[in-house]
Amino acid sequence: MRVHVADHPLITHKLTVLRDESTPSPIFRALTAELMTLLAYEGTRNVRVEPVTIRTPVAQTQGVRIGKPKPLVVPILRAGLGMLDGMVKLLPTAEVGFLGMARNEVTLEPTTYAERLPEDLADRQCFVLDPMLATGGSLTAAIEFLFDRGAQDVTAICILAAPEGLAAVEKALAGREVTIVLGALDERLNEHGYIVPGLGDAGDRLYGTV
Repeated sequence: MRVHVADHPLITHKLTVLRDESTPSPIFRALTAELMTLLAYEGTRNVRVEPVTIRTPVAQTQGVRIGKPKPLVVPILRAGLGMLDGMVKLLPTAEVGFLGMARNEVTLEPTTYAERLPEDLADRQCFVLDPMLATGGSLTAAIEFLFDRGAQDVTAICILAAPEGLAAVEKALAGREVTIVLGALDERLNEHGYIVPGLGDAGDRLYGTV
C-alpha cells in the first residue's frame, strides 16, 4: 500500500479553516470542494491514459486522453458526497458510483446500507472518497467491496487520517494495489474513535445533524 500526504500551503490553509469549529456549514462545504480538487490532483497522478493523435492549428501532434474503461469515483455516503464536486471538476469523464456505509458508534464497526455500483469492476481504476480515515473500518470495508467486484487498482482520498486507522487499513489490505492520499495525518484517535485534533464529524459539519 502506498501512502501520500499532500504537502502544500494551500491545503494546510484550507484545512485550518475546516478545523475551526466556528466555520459555518456553507463555507465548510465550499472549502471541502476546493480542498478536494487539490487532493484529486495528487490522487490522479497515476490515472490511466491512452495515446491520441490530434491536429493543432499549426500541425499534427501526439497527446493522451483518459483511458478506457473510464475511472470510477465512489464517494462513501454521506460525508463523501461533500468531496464529489471537487473530484469530478478535475476528472469530469469519470463515472460515479455510491456506497452507503455507517459506523456503529458502540462497536465502531462499519455496516453497508446502500450501494449503486457496476457489478463488474474488472480493470477499472476506482477512486474512493471518504473525508475521515479514523478507525479505518469503513474505508477498509469499502475498498474490499470494490475488490470483491473485480477492481484491481483503488485509490482512497481522505482529508484527514489518524495513525491508528491508517495502520489498520494497511494491515487489512496487505498485498492489494491500494494508494491512500491524505490532506494531513493527525495525532491520534480519542476514546470515542474521533480523530484528534481532527475537525469533528464531517457529515454533520457539511449537512447538519440528522
